[in-house]
Parts: sequence; structure tokens; C-alpha cells
Amino acid sequence: MNKLPLSFIIGGIVTLVFVLAAAISFIWTPYDITQLDIANKFQAPSLAHLFGTDHFGRDVFSMIMVGSRNAIAVSLIAVGIGMAIGVPLGLWAAAKRMNGGHFVDEMLMRGNDLIFAFPSLLMAILITAVFGPGAINAIIAIGIFNIPVFARMSRGAAMGIWPREYIMAARVCGKGDMRISFEHILPNIFNLLIVQATIQFSIAIIAEASLSYVGLGTQPPNPSLGRMLNEAQTMVFFAPWLVYVPGGAIVSMVVGLNILGDGLRDILDPKLRIRSDENVAA
Repeated sequence: MNKLPLSFIIGGIVTLVFVLAAAISFIWTPYDITQLDIANKFQAPSLAHLFGTDHFGRDVFSMIMVGSRNAIAVSLIAVGIGMAIGVPLGLWAAAKRMNGGHFVDEMLMRGNDLIFAFPSLLMAILITAVFGPGAINAIIAIGIFNIPVFARMSRGAAMGIWPREYIMAARVCGKGDMRISFEHILPNIFNLLIVQATIQFSIAIIAEASLSYVGLGTQPPNPSLGRMLNEAQTMVFFAPWLVYVPGGAIVSMVVGLNILGDGLRDILDPKLRIRSDENVAA
């Protein structure tokens, strides 16, 4: 039995730590994040407060737990939106392209390029100008940004499968283009989509933190890693833990997810793993 790639193990452990912390925060945190304790503000990390306290005396460790929960929730829903809309669009575009519908394919892809040209932060600013700041609008903005990513990937992968013999056999049996796409093509590109989803998940976490940093993401009183960084930027010289802890949490989540994505790629693509092993042996 082949051993799991080290990247998968390390990335999985880091990701699992944050997922467990986020899940536990639903039922328990060391301190109440809504309770102010001005007398104990700017306490350095200690056994009582592992990551210290902020300018309101709130426990930073508890806020990191809840902030990670909000970041994961926003990113997970946003990536889910991107997959739910982008994958069917990509499959439809590939089906039309391979069966003579070049105009439909061009329209869909140029529309995706137009969306892709707007960064999620700029899109969030546009959405916020109309609907106001908040986590829901951040989810919508990041989700829209993910649609063309999954559409282009699923289209490219599907176009490589359409000419194969079993697809031709399915067409001879009378199956329609979209039925073939979902029954025969989607299962064969699902591995690629899962790996891409982990990458997009890490990008979504950065986007959520960026939006919260400029005040467009998760709003008070809900903690946000990005807003914690924003609030701590003037305190870095006398309370550096207020910057290092949320910043380290963001970096750890993103790096962990990227490493996990590399490990998943090695597991789900045996040919790539064999080539990698051959290069190491050489």
C-alpha cells in the first residue's frame, strides 16, 4: 500500500486544527468574546490568555477561534457558489464547442473573462456601494469571482474527454450532451475540481480577510481575522501579538490548504506522482 504524501499529511493536520477550532467555537470558547474587560487590556500571552488580550480586554485566542469559523464559513460558501454555477457552465460550453455550438461557447467564455477581469475586492466594493457592507455581500463577491475559475477549468478538462470512445458510445445510445456531461465527463474531472477547490478555498480566505480589513467583510460584533489586523496596526510596537496572531492564523490556513491541495493532487493523479518519484530518484 502506497504511503500518503507528506504534503497531504502536513496540510491535512494544519487544516484540521483550524476546522476543529472553528467547530468547537460554536459550543465553547475559553472566554466570552462579547465581554469587555478593560482592566486587563493589552495583557501579553500567558497561561491565562494564550494569545494575550486586545485593547478591550477580550481574549485573542477566543477571537481567533470564532474569526476562523467566520473565515471558513464565508470561504466555503463562496467556493461552493463558484463550483455550483461555474462547473455546469464549463460543461455546457465544452459540449457546445465540441458539437458545433462555437457561438455559445465564445459568449460564455468571453462573459467569464469579463467577470474574471474584476478582482473580488473591487467587485465587493461595487456590491457594497449598492447593498452595504457585510458577510453576505462578501460571499456573493467572492463567489462570483470563483465562477469563471471553475468554468474555465471544467471546460478545458471536458474538451479533452469529449473525443474519447466511451463518449461516442454514449452518444450512439441516444444520450444528450448535458446528460453525457454529468454522467460521464464530470466523474472523470471531479478529481481536478477537488484540487482546484482547495486552492480557491485558500484564495477565498485571503479575499475574506482583505475585505474585512477594509471594512467590507464580516461586521462587528462578529470577529474577523482581517479586521483584527486592521485594528491592531497602530498597536504593533507595544502589543505585537495583536498583529502576529491573526496574521499567523491567516498564513497558516492558506499555507496548510495549499500544501493539502498539493497532496491531494499527488493522490488523485497517480501519473503525476510517479513522475515526481522518478525525478527524486534521478
